[in-house]
Amino acid sequence: MRIESSEEEDDFPSIETVTPQSKIDTIYQSNSEKGIRKISFELLELKDAVENMCGNSRTKCLAFLRLSEEVVEMNHELNELRKHISAQGILVQDLINGACQELSLWSQANANVLETQESELGDNCLIDASEDDHLSFLESIDILLAEHKIEEAIEAIDAEEKSHPEMRSVGETSPTEPSAYRSALSKRKAMLEKQLVEITERPSIAVVELKRALSGLLKLGKGPLAHQLLVKSIRLRLQKKIEAFLPLCSCYPETYSATLSNLVFSTILLVAKESSSMFGDNPLYSNRIIQWAETEIESFVRLVKEHAPVSETAPALRAASFCAQTSLNHCYALEQHGLKLSKLLLVLLQPYIEEVLELNFIRARRAILHFAEDEDIMLSPRFASPLSTFATPSGRLLVESGMRFIYVVKEIVERLTQLVILHFGANILMRISLLFDKYVDALIKALPGLSEDDNLTELKESVPFRVETDSEQLALLGTAFTISEELLPMVVSRIWNVLTESKEADSGISEVITPSSNNTVEVKEWRRHLQHSLDKLRDSFCRQYIVNFIYSRDGDARLDAQIYLSGTGEDLASESEPLPSLPFQALFGKLQQLATVAGDVLLGREKIQKVLLARLTETVVMWLYNEQDFWSILEDESASLTQHGLQQLMLDMHFTVEIARFAGYPSRHVHQIASDIMSRAIRTFSARGVVQSALPEDEWFVETAKRAINKLLLGGSGSDTSEIYDEEHIIHDEFIDSGSPSSLSSLESSESFASAHSGDFGSPSFTDSEN
Repeated sequence: MRIESSEEEDDFPSIETVTPQSKIDTIYQSNSEKGIRKISFELLELKDAVENMCGNSRTKCLAFLRLSEEVVEMNHELNELRKHISAQGILVQDLINGACQELSLWSQANANVLETQESELGDNCLIDASEDDHLSFLESIDILLAEHKIEEAIEAIDAEEKSHPEMRSVGETSPTEPSAYRSALSKRKAMLEKQLVEITERPSIAVVELKRALSGLLKLGKGPLAHQLLVKSIRLRLQKKIEAFLPLCSCYPETYSATLSNLVFSTILLVAKESSSMFGDNPLYSNRIIQWAETEIESFVRLVKEHAPVSETAPALRAASFCAQTSLNHCYALEQHGLKLSKLLLVLLQPYIEEVLELNFIRARRAILHFAEDEDIMLSPRFASPLSTFATPSGRLLVESGMRFIYVVKEIVERLTQLVILHFGANILMRISLLFDKYVDALIKALPGLSEDDNLTELKESVPFRVETDSEQLALLGTAFTISEELLPMVVSRIWNVLTESKEADSGISEVITPSSNNTVEVKEWRRHLQHSLDKLRDSFCRQYIVNFIYSRDGDARLDAQIYLSGTGEDLASESEPLPSLPFQALFGKLQQLATVAGDVLLGREKIQKVLLARLTETVVMWLYNEQDFWSILEDESASLTQHGLQQLMLDMHFTVEIARFAGYPSRHVHQIASDIMSRAIRTFSARGVVQSALPEDEWFVETAKRAINKLLLGGSGSDTSEIYDEEHIIHDEFIDSGSPSSLSSLESSESFASAHSGDFGSPSFTDSEN
């Protein structure tokens, strides 16, 4: 049993020597996890390394492939280069063979000629030494041509022709020089000419190289061709410069035209200088340059128009001014080289400049007549101050319209250059005066009661303001007067100064900077035009003012023929204190009141006050003289004409004349019209049996009119006069700003009626001046 037991122990180890699984798990479990994690990390790192190695291998593989492709392309280029070198070698070999063949043929031809001559002469002597020299010379020329030594070849040919003058005579055969030699030399000169022409036609040829090639053509006797190539080459350069600049025109809207002018005229000047230095003063070449220059100027003006800003804008006017200034200055410089191009330039530029001026003045007119109330303008105090005196809360837009007028005119004048003023100054001044006409027409439309005036139906624009009161209407007149007499001459003084300086310049001055006779204007004529516009405005005011005054009354207060038919038939002279009729009394009060308002609104402008009051008085008598309804009533056979009516009419006319004399303004025209009215009235009344002898003396009417004026001023006896005014509603509220009718009789009103001396005032332009 034990033996068996021992054998079993030998085959199977004892259980005590075997470690149980549980112990193994307990001991080694933690170490296995750490090992596994470590192995996992190592495997991940190994994976990354493998991926990096694969990526690097792929990159290197791609780089190798690209390098292989480049090597293939390089081999292809090397093969192409070898072919090109081979072709060039073949070409050079062909040239050498051709030159050798030509030399051989030339030698053979010379040999044949010599043999023929020898046979004819019967002489077996050797070739003449001169023929050998010719052959040697031609061979040297061929070598120079093959080596492209053009200058040396030209010098050699020139020297040969100088030593043998007969070689220059084309078409003639000299007995001592064979025609074959001359023909061979002509062929080589033609080859030289062709090479020189090819040089000049290179796109990027330098100026020095161009001159050298042209000089070579001159030495070959090809002057016209050389001159043609000179102009052609410089013209191509100019075209390239212009093509490169044209895309930039929109970036420089005001100065692009001046830049184009510099490019064109500097090129013309360059051609003129080069032609003069290389070809002299040959009239043939000068005429060709003039023709080419005229073509370039026409193209230049066309380009200026095509790339100009919109013609009605201020930049377009500035661009046109710069263009004319720069171009005319260049023309003045070109005159020193015998090129007179100013007249052509002005002819071509005139339509363009006039179009720009016309559209800019149309824009100016729109700016004056159409503007928003909140739209502001920036104007120098020098111009704004005179107009600001007419500013009122209700008349702000009127003053702004005047400021806008001066602003737009000033803007136009400031954009003009000196030479533009010299040549187009008269045109510009004319347009300014026409613009003032339109402005005056707009002011006339602002007056009450004339919106449908027959003379203004063509005026489409309307002003955003209306003047109703006396002060507003006088402010309107003062604004127009200030613009015409003070501000506008100040703004255009720059134009006058330039035109005056040109007249005072020496007679030898260049035609380029001297204006033509049709571009001159006299200051007096221009100011007379402005005065005519002012007269139109003033006459419109007076007409609507008097018409409104006349037709706004009824009954005896209305100025019509009925007031001279309602008399009692008694003698006017028998009355204790005869007075003018009620309408003329009211006229006196109205003029007095208007003079008071004018003294405030037109302070310091006595001249316009006197002109206005004089014209108002004239308008009354002119209306009475031309009113056919008035005279038709008096001339009607059914009308009862009396001595009192005639005397009243005569007193009214004398009263009107005395109003003018009392106020201190010219009365000659008033007196003349009043005399015509009285003469017609006497004829009318005499035809109905009222004898002229019934009229008192003129002195009586004059004295009665003067007493009536004093009575109206001082209130007469008591308040009778004031009661008449109030009762008959002669003075209405709309005609006066403040005060009662009795205030018209104050001495203060009398003094303000004519605040200036008659010696300080001339006769209005619509009347005959008084001596």
